[in-house]
Amino acid sequence: MASLTDVEELIVETVRKWVEREVMPNVRQIERTNEYPQEWIGQMKELGVFGLMIPPEFGGSGVSMACYVCVTEELARGWMSLAGAMGGHTVVAKLIAGFGTPEQSARYLPRMATGEVRATMALTEPGGGSDLQAMATTATGEGDDYIINGSKTWISNARHSRVIALLCKTDPMARPRHRGMSILLVEKGPGLTLSSDLSKLGYKGVEANELVFHDMRVSRSALLGTVEGLGFSQMMKGLETGRIQVASRALGVGGAALDAALRYAQARQAFGVPIWKHQAIGHRLADMATKLTAARQLTLFAAEQYDAGHRCDMEAGMAKLFASEMAMEIALDAIRIHGAYGYSTDFDAERYFRDAPLMIVGEGTNEIQRNVIVQQLIGRSS
Repeated sequence: MASLTDVEELIVETVRKWVEREVMPNVRQIERTNEYPQEWIGQMKELGVFGLMIPPEFGGSGVSMACYVCVTEELARGWMSLAGAMGGHTVVAKLIAGFGTPEQSARYLPRMATGEVRATMALTEPGGGSDLQAMATTATGEGDDYIINGSKTWISNARHSRVIALLCKTDPMARPRHRGMSILLVEKGPGLTLSSDLSKLGYKGVEANELVFHDMRVSRSALLGTVEGLGFSQMMKGLETGRIQVASRALGVGGAALDAALRYAQARQAFGVPIWKHQAIGHRLADMATKLTAARQLTLFAAEQYDAGHRCDMEAGMAKLFASEMAMEIALDAIRIHGAYGYSTDFDAERYFRDAPLMIVGEGTNEIQRNVIVQQLIGRSS
């Protein structure tokens, strides 16, 4: 485990035991029915999961990023959707704590720490994808208000979140374009319409929606901080947390897939011996465990850089890139080891295989991560 305080180790152990007791025995049924896990979300609130990264003065735990990685991994090991339910929420909490006004922190953070108020972020647009600077959603100043028009899509937890950190253009004419972007803390109200839940291959239970803003009026006090045009840099800082969190989810899925493969390889016999004794299976298991260990160390390194106060967009991108690709490879290998049973919905291996791709395309595709990494490599070497 990472270097954690005694209190942080207790937090991780408490979450691990809860996942093993409440989630693992029942997740297959909940996942199949695509039910929103209301009871588990309530228990996560009681465990303090939604306040992990919120400062203690606002009622949170204020744990290290390394502890947050470990908790996220445990949640995803039980069901990746549970880790997803707190991912965007944490990013928004960090944005408010880092860039918000004292009034915004006092208004939102105490209730976000308890989970009474949950939050999500809205970046992706139907026509833009990973090209954030091409976004068309605008917030036009009119007296003491902004008038918002545009749409966002694939917004996780949109239906159950009360606060949306909306990245939009407050100055569409600004050049370079990112200087015209701001973040607004938007609460649901007239002018905002949510689509029906989008159908997904995996990541069941937790909703994703399209948000349509039509002349939605919000107060200028909704601007994160006090200065327009800082939204892009603010969100990029927030995505350091988001990408480390996605890497941690991948650790959970990869670890669960490896555990399932190990159990099956010991129980299943072929030619008179457990199949792990056949070199083809044994070597595959060895490679799976090696990849998982390497991904965990890379993710914890990014967390350590974050905790030290260093810029870590490159390290977070590396962790997200490697861990997500690793999770996909391990999930596929788990199906190979299970044989035909890996293709059956009566075994968990197929769920890991459906959940793993989200980490490859979410929070900035892995192609985008490679762009971030090489730009930082060049920048840091010059």
